[in-house]
Amino acid sequence: MEQENMTVNKELSPGAAAYGCSACHGDETWSYSHPIRGRAKSRSLSASPALGSTREFRRTRSLHGPCPVTTFGPKACVLQNPQTIMHIQDPASQRLTWNKAPKSVLVIKKMRDAGLLQPFKELCTYLMEEKNMIVYVEKKVLEDPAIASDESFGAVKRKFCTFREDYDDISNRIDFIICLGGDGTLLYASSLFQGSVPPVMAFHLGSLGFLTPFSFENFQSQVTQVIEGNAAVVLRSRLKVRVVKELQGKKTAVHNGLGESGSRPVGLDMDVEKQAMQYQVLNEVVIDRGPSSYLSNVDVYLDGHLITTVQGDGVIVSTPTGSTAYAAAAGASMIHPNVPAIMITPICPHSLSFRPIVVPAGVELKIMLSPEARNTAWVSFDGRKRQEIRHGDSISITTSCYPLPSICVRDPVSDWFESLAQCLHWNVRKKQAHFEEEEEEEEEEG
Repeated sequence: MEQENMTVNKELSPGAAAYGCSACHGDETWSYSHPIRGRAKSRSLSASPALGSTREFRRTRSLHGPCPVTTFGPKACVLQNPQTIMHIQDPASQRLTWNKAPKSVLVIKKMRDAGLLQPFKELCTYLMEEKNMIVYVEKKVLEDPAIASDESFGAVKRKFCTFREDYDDISNRIDFIICLGGDGTLLYASSLFQGSVPPVMAFHLGSLGFLTPFSFENFQSQVTQVIEGNAAVVLRSRLKVRVVKELQGKKTAVHNGLGESGSRPVGLDMDVEKQAMQYQVLNEVVIDRGPSSYLSNVDVYLDGHLITTVQGDGVIVSTPTGSTAYAAAAGASMIHPNVPAIMITPICPHSLSFRPIVVPAGVELKIMLSPEARNTAWVSFDGRKRQEIRHGDSISITTSCYPLPSICVRDPVSDWFESLAQCLHWNVRKKQAHFEEEEEEEEEEG
């Protein structure tokens, strides 16, 4: 195993030490200003790094991927099971707890769906008037004519805190998130938080609802249960994606700290005219041939070694959460979100032997256009920020230190199999008829 260093900031007090994980290439840091209640002495892989007496903390980089940050937003964290004796915590024992009572909530509503207006109003009214919470919504949600023209909702509407995507940073203001809609609302919530993500409670009010386990019928008791900290949580791993692009002889304009694609530039090297953009992806990264009629031709590297060249319509790099999305449609296996893994799935490969594969979460993938490629490729991140990839550009992918904590109705295992059965009708088949008694007797006599 490769030994790596984790340096503690000397200027901070022990109660607010900041950690930098070199497994994340040094660009992801986290701090703990409050002790996590109920932490066990023996640390699991999902636990936060413990404070040591030395100034330098060393750990072994595991093929299971980087140790995920288990504080979510300003006030939430995972309640560690003090009875655990395993290094990997039992998914069913992962429980949500709060360092302080949550006061702010982000409500994400599916757009262009008139059927969600009434649930949205009921939920926001309940949160403000019954729970005395600060409710954040995106500004364009309140611009819906049905909401803008509703005079009875005016008193509540004036209390909203609003924001605009790509312009306002709300990452440190939100204690937890409530989604009303389908799976797309959860993906959108993930895109708003490029670092630590607050706990997400998703109500099934969309079309599929694989990632949205809660029913809205009794939302009051369910929301109360979450606010009180009595809920199971599944940590959905995300992908940290770094796209390095040559600027083709011109400088890319950056407005208000944002690039043309809407993401924050990580670094800009003016000498070689390359720009790096970084994304956090919950489902998958898709590299495809775009509008070209030629096969895509991309090289896939794993930890610096060329493992294969994809010749076909493209390739999907997905998380276990994304294994039930586009990857499943392309023939991949479905993986439980607690499994530490990255999936590589070809899209219509021009090969009879190219099967989807699963690699450890700790590896780093790099994808580039093959020198023999006849055309460019296109890449998208959870179906968003689609952009062209040319010769000389690269896409680096690894497991992020910042998972998305999704609140469960029961527990991570039960909820997942319930979604497989209800949403995807997994292994639905007419039962095989049993033999009649006379036939069984004849077989026994024979």
